[in-house]
Amino acid sequence: MFAFQNKRDFSKDALIAAIFAVLTLAAFFLDIYPAKQNSEGTKEKARVVAVDNANIFSVGLLKQGDQKLEVEILTGAHKGEIFKAANVLRANMELDKIFAPGDTALVAVPLNADPETDTINAQDHYRADYTIFLCGLFALLLIAFAGMTGFKAVLSVAFCCAVVWKIVVPLCLRGADPILVCLVCVCVLSAAIIFLVAGLNRKGLAAFAGTVLGVLSSCLMAWYFADVFKINGAVMPYSQALLYSGFEDLSIADIYIGAIFLSSSGAVMDLSMDVAAGMSEVSKHSPKISRRALIESGLSIGRSVVGTMATTLLLAYSGGYLTLMMMFAAQGIPPSDFINNPYVASETVKTIIGSFGLVLVAPFTAIAGGFIIKEKYPSN
Repeated sequence: MFAFQNKRDFSKDALIAAIFAVLTLAAFFLDIYPAKQNSEGTKEKARVVAVDNANIFSVGLLKQGDQKLEVEILTGAHKGEIFKAANVLRANMELDKIFAPGDTALVAVPLNADPETDTINAQDHYRADYTIFLCGLFALLLIAFAGMTGFKAVLSVAFCCAVVWKIVVPLCLRGADPILVCLVCVCVLSAAIIFLVAGLNRKGLAAFAGTVLGVLSSCLMAWYFADVFKINGAVMPYSQALLYSGFEDLSIADIYIGAIFLSSSGAVMDLSMDVAAGMSEVSKHSPKISRRALIESGLSIGRSVVGTMATTLLLAYSGGYLTLMMMFAAQGIPPSDFINNPYVASETVKTIIGSFGLVLVAPFTAIAGGFIIKEKYPSN
C-alpha cells in the first residue's frame, strides 16, 4: 500500500512538472515586445590573441585610452578569422574592462566585415559559458539532493525567469501599469511555485492565500510610503538611461513600487510555506486539535521564523550598497545626511516594506490555514 501511494505521488508530481515545463517553454516563446533586430551586424564570441596597451594611460586610479586587440572569432559566419579590435576605456571603472591574451570576449562584427581592413568593437568579457555552467551545476546539485522536489524547484526558477523576462518586462515597456503587472505576476508566480513544489493540496492553498494577502499588504504600503518618502524611482540602476532611450512616458515611480513587492515576494512565499507546512504536520499528527489551537500553532511557527527572515531582507538589500555605506563612513557624514540620502531612503523603504509583508504573512497564513487545513482533519 505504501509503495502504491509513493508511485501515485510520483506520477502526480511528474504530471505537474511536465505541465509546468510546457508552460515555461511557452512563456519563453512569447513575443509581447519584439526585440529589435540589429541589421548592422552580429554579436559573436571571440578569443583574444594579442593586445597592445601603448595608448592606455592612467588618470589617478582610472585608466583611459584605446586598447588595441587581435581576436579570433569563435562563432558565426566569420568563425576562425582573425580581426583587429578596439577596446575604448573612458575612465569609468564601473564599465571599463581590460583584456589579456587568452581572454574570451563578446565582439560586434559588422555585416560583410573584412578581416584585412575592418576593426571591430570588443564590447565586454564573454560570460555566457560560465553563467550556463553555474546554472547547470546548481540544478544538478538541487536535483541530486532533493530528487523530484529539486527538479520541480528548478522548473519553478525557470518559470520565474520566463515570466519576468518575457511578460513583466515587455508589458512594462509597452506602457502597462507596472504596479498591476507586478502584482499579477507575483500572484501567478506564487501559485505556480507553491503548487509546483508543495502539490495541489490544502497545505499549498493555505500558503498561497497567506502569500497573496501578504503581497497585497506590501503593495499598498509601498504605494503609500514611496510617496511619503518622495522617492521618484530614479535611484534604480539605468532608470534615466531607459527614459532617454525613447521610453520617456514610463512611470519609473510606479516601476519602483512594483519592484518593492516583487523583490520581497520570494521571502514572503518562503515564510508562508513554512507556516502552512508546520500547521499541516501538526494537524496530521493531532487530528483532534481545535481550529483555534491550530491557528495558535501557526502563529507560534511564524514568530520563530519571521525574525531571521526580516534580517535576511536587510542583509540582501544592504549588501548591494556596501560601498555606499563605506563612503559615508569614510567621509564622516552624519546620520541625518545618511538617512536622508535618496539611495539610502529607497533601500530603507524596500527593506521595511518587505519586512512588513513578512510580519503580516505569518498571521495571514495561520488564519487561512486554520480554516483550510483543518477541514482535512476534522475533530471527532
